[in-house]
Amino acid sequence: MRHGKKTNHLGRKTAHRKSMLANMACSLIEHKRINTTVAKAKALKQFVEPLVTKSKEDTTHNRRIVFSRLRQKEAVTELFREVAVKVGDRPGGYTRIIRLGNRLGDNAEMAMIELVDYNELYNAGKPAKKKSTRRGRRGGAQKEAAAAAVAPATEVKEEE
Repeated sequence: MRHGKKTNHLGRKTAHRKSMLANMACSLIEHKRINTTVAKAKALKQFVEPLVTKSKEDTTHNRRIVFSRLRQKEAVTELFREVAVKVGDRPGGYTRIIRLGNRLGDNAEMAMIELVDYNELYNAGKPAKKKSTRRGRRGGAQKEAAAAAVAPATEVKEEE
């Protein structure tokens, strides 16, 4: 029985698996999208997302933690400089997996994993939305919108 064992070993020993995921993560950070198998893409998503979350707060401690996982100085620098700035307001879900079909040689299921904010096709139609705060009362936003719609209609002209 495999109770409580949720790590996909990907047919590799521990050191090989960690090195492979570190290399794939560095490639993803450098190129913003990579093609791989679906199983590796899912494993990479679990590997990369915590690192991107760490990169949102640029401290020496976070840089050292990320470097211990990635093992490439250039990838860490790019993650903290460019990627963290772009995903700064996103509360998670930094990567997207798109299935591509099966590979011709061995019929393996292929996928493209990409950083979400770097895809111009999906983000082109969406305007930059402003941040909104959630209010505690029910219907508060609807009442405010109705009051704002009525306010311009009740303007009084000033006579000179």
